[in-house]
Amino acid sequence: MSVFKYQKDQDGIVVVTMDMTGPVNAMNAEYHEAMEATLAKLESESGLNGVILASAKKVFFAGGDLNDLVKADPNNVDEFFRMTEHMKLGLRRLEKLPVPVVAAINGAALGGGYEICLSCNHRIAFNHKSVQIGLPECSLGLYPGGGGIVRLTKLIGVQKAVPYILESKRINPEKALGAGMVDQLVDSLEELVPAAKTWILSQDDKESASVQPWDKKGYKIPGGAINSPRNGQLAVMAPAMLAQKTRGLMPQMTAALDVAFQASMLDVDTALRIEGRNFAKVATNPVAKNMISAFFFQLNQINGGASRPKNIEKSLTKKVGILGAGMMGQGIAYVSAMAGIEVVLKDVSLEGAQKGKSYSEKLLAKRVKRGRMDEAKAQQVLALIHPTAEDADLAGCDLIIEAVFENIKLKHEITKSTEQYLAEHGVWGSNTSTLPITQLAEASKRPENFIGIHFFSPVDKMPLVEIICGEKTSDEALAKAFDYTVQIRKTPIVVNDSLGFFTSRTFGTYLDEGAQLLTEGVDPVRIDNLGRATGMPVGPLQIQDETSLELSRKAQETWAEMGVTDKWGDGDVIRRVIKDLIIDNGRGGRYHGGGYYEYHDDGSKNIWPPLYDLYYKPEYQISDDDIKDRMMFRQVIEALKCLETGVLRTVADGNIGSIFGIGAPAHTGGFIQFVNTYGLDNFIARCEQLSNQYGDRFECPQIVQEKAKAGELFS
Repeated sequence: MSVFKYQKDQDGIVVVTMDMTGPVNAMNAEYHEAMEATLAKLESESGLNGVILASAKKVFFAGGDLNDLVKADPNNVDEFFRMTEHMKLGLRRLEKLPVPVVAAINGAALGGGYEICLSCNHRIAFNHKSVQIGLPECSLGLYPGGGGIVRLTKLIGVQKAVPYILESKRINPEKALGAGMVDQLVDSLEELVPAAKTWILSQDDKESASVQPWDKKGYKIPGGAINSPRNGQLAVMAPAMLAQKTRGLMPQMTAALDVAFQASMLDVDTALRIEGRNFAKVATNPVAKNMISAFFFQLNQINGGASRPKNIEKSLTKKVGILGAGMMGQGIAYVSAMAGIEVVLKDVSLEGAQKGKSYSEKLLAKRVKRGRMDEAKAQQVLALIHPTAEDADLAGCDLIIEAVFENIKLKHEITKSTEQYLAEHGVWGSNTSTLPITQLAEASKRPENFIGIHFFSPVDKMPLVEIICGEKTSDEALAKAFDYTVQIRKTPIVVNDSLGFFTSRTFGTYLDEGAQLLTEGVDPVRIDNLGRATGMPVGPLQIQDETSLELSRKAQETWAEMGVTDKWGDGDVIRRVIKDLIIDNGRGGRYHGGGYYEYHDDGSKNIWPPLYDLYYKPEYQISDDDIKDRMMFRQVIEALKCLETGVLRTVADGNIGSIFGIGAPAHTGGFIQFVNTYGLDNFIARCEQLSNQYGDRFECPQIVQEKAKAGELFS
């Protein structure tokens, strides 16, 4: 039985309903066979007046099969090109049928799904929030290689098409209609196919209606070609802006922009060949494999609950208590209320708690102003946040999250005084970035219900939550914390207890290596520029200024009190910097008046000039490659140590946690995947070079040696 159902009605209109094996329609071998057979039948069909492409699935069409794409062989680029060209030939045949073809879009049409729609003469979409339109391939290290760049550029013009392609935008039907990406909307699924038939029958000249705009004589691309005077600014500025944004580390983006520019100037068939040839190179590049693995397979694995204990019923958090209305607490209150959870926001004073609530008020006002929420909904969310200074208001919370300063004594006191207000099976979560959960749980009467819930700042923007299990944390507590994290629409990674856990431990090495390079005599501007050149969002000196040098000083003091000074490495360098900048010069970071940098009222900044007197040695020689590798390898090595010692439970948690929590370069696929791409033997050799020259902090973890010996990759 064909997976493409073929039904011809009395008006000569054929409805092709895609209903492939499995939950979605996808571009795989089954699709190619079904499309080939369907096209052959349509091309020989007598009395044909029109074709409607419909779907029996909830999703119209899911796009390319990423299982196939992630296996693309870099040694067989030509074969991959021929394979994709054959698939694209089918879509070209579809749009060259002598009758109008309509896409009846009942669900999401993303990537290859939307490329099929672009090959139709008319696109009608169900106007519902479940329907998304777009070409998200660039976010997966690919680009729309099934004709998507060429056809969208020719449909709406290069200036309008480029943002949808490069930014991987997914838009709702109304926005798609406004952008010219679909032609018509219907308000119910039942209207979809009838509306398509009505449009076909309304075409007096069906032959003309069957010809795509770019195949018509005298066609001119909307907005003009990229070499036309009106697009001069785009032609000059877009490549420069893209290079600045991607730092040359995202080959799919550069290639996509080039194809869009060429598509605006060339005939469709030539442009499609260029698109296909470049796509073969992009799809077989390691960046594509890294990003598909991380942002599709591993992210879906994590969000799908791979780290959640099985056989425990899912729970909804109905009332959450948040202790501390500072920067972290107010952010947690906002995301919780946005998820419909009743929030008790407690601070030492009512004024402090109300100030914390005002943070949500400002964010909600922005949403209303931008048309992303109406005023009534904003007030409804705001009403869920109850600011208070009274412990008793916490009564009945099924989750309490403590978000106070990183001081173990303070956290112990708060646990002892307020844990009693939890509901019977309530869970206590500590939003700590470094302090071991097992030690924090010593103040709890129910350590089995005690867990770490580490948010990242700013909470409303950062997508990750690091859940930390102490020695006595129960599966029930983990399940509760996991479900809450999903409820507030964050991505949860689950790690085991350790000083600094995974993210803070690993991120700390980036800051430390920046300080090491500084005290050796490297120009601070060069350090931060090369940090960004690796793909990190900002350089190590700038990010330490942003997160606060003063915070580092307090962490050092806390660790000294706990007797764990230098547990993860020699801290002499960072202590020297703390003395030189904070103790001697009162420079605790950006929010303390300045640190490594001076900050000005107009928003500009520059290196604090005395920093050069303190550290800079113009005679010191070190290559750019060594600087970049030192900053990257320190983090990768620490991530590997976390995996080796069981702090990281899975490779997926390490990769996604490093990208979403630390800012690991997306093109690497995460810090663990970095080793796979670099090559295990090459990584071992480079570690040896770095450790011989710069110290034993670069020694390769044993886990890499073992994997290399077994001929395995990290997975």
